[in-house]
Amino acid sequence: MSTPTPPETETALARRYRLELNTGTDTTPTWMLVPGVQEFAPKVEPTHQKSTTYEDEGWANPTVTELAWSIEVKLAHRCHPTTGAFNAAQEKLRLASENFGSASRVHVRYYDREGRPEAYEGFALVTWEPDGGAADDLDTVKVTLTGKGARKTITNPAAPPAGGGALTLAATEGKTLKKVAA
Repeated sequence: MSTPTPPETETALARRYRLELNTGTDTTPTWMLVPGVQEFAPKVEPTHQKSTTYEDEGWANPTVTELAWSIEVKLAHRCHPTTGAFNAAQEKLRLASENFGSASRVHVRYYDREGRPEAYEGFALVTWEPDGGAADDLDTVKVTLTGKGARKTITNPAAPPAGGGALTLAATEGKTLKKVAA
């Protein structure tokens, strides 16, 4: 008799996501971390169209006809401690929000930083909304990335290499997951 597998009892942490912005070209991407993420909420919203017929005997029977993806992020607005220059990835997002046409579009990817299979990439339009606040508040910004076209599933860049390695807990300060070669 085999030992039963215990149920999943641990709760994943919201901070498991990593958001990156392509600062290269569409054909040769250069991925840069978008730092300062305080909240991260990816969404896929379906459009339902009524497709009910008499054969449904009075029960609604909708059909999904379109999917829209988006990401809502709250960022701590980062700047260099000496020069005061804003972070390059955050600045690229801000500038895209103030442009038209292809200059308003960014190429992003996000994935589970612990190596799980959840990983996506796509093009998005940017909305940049500073939160404002009192004199003793931090400068935070609400950024909405609205998908422009398909959100594609990708291989997670944080996944262990095929055929070797495993995710294990490191015995360091603040438990983090690390890749270890097999």
